[in-house]
Amino acid sequence: MYRGFLPLICVVSLNAQPFDLSTSLRRLENRYNNIRTLQIDFEQTFWFSTQPAARRMEAGTLTLRKPGRMRWEYREPAKKLFLSDGKNVYFYTASANRVERSKLKETDDMRAPLAFLIGKLDFQRDFREYRTRTDGAGRWITALPKSDKAPYREVEFLLLADFQIARLKVVGQDQSVMEFVFRNERLNPPVEDRLFQFEMPPGAELVDVGN
Repeated sequence: MYRGFLPLICVVSLNAQPFDLSTSLRRLENRYNNIRTLQIDFEQTFWFSTQPAARRMEAGTLTLRKPGRMRWEYREPAKKLFLSDGKNVYFYTASANRVERSKLKETDDMRAPLAFLIGKLDFQRDFREYRTRTDGAGRWITALPKSDKAPYREVEFLLLADFQIARLKVVGQDQSVMEFVFRNERLNPPVEDRLFQFEMPPGAELVDVGN
């Protein structure tokens, strides 16, 4: 397993313990693939590498329940909601009072770099090359996808000592960059069904969208 990066496996970490990349990735998979629910606070920054000064920053809370249920609730700077009920995905923008609805399968690739959150993390299947570097109490791991058809060309994440992902950076094929900072991770919290049941806001416009 992980034969493509065996030369990178033995690296010295900040705490002077050998860093085993394949073991760390496997334990990371086990951490997120074996949970049922998750809640985490996030800060999300989006920009294009050709326009680094034009950055959009947002923050909110993400709630997950397997299989396929997500609730991205944005609170700052404007109220938005990205919700998956396991079949459909809804994106609501409060300022426009508009709801966009699509099938879940049509959005799988959009959220593929976040697969660790929904229990679909498989490094051997999805990535071909890795680079690592230390940063404080954690280690940055950069992963390059196997397929040239992936919507992203690089995924980078900060792995903590307990195999929690604290930061995530996704570089798209279109030169877009999306970076997440995660805080207050709660594994397997009780989550109510109603959080994944979308209710149309009064007077909102509903638009069905495709790929």
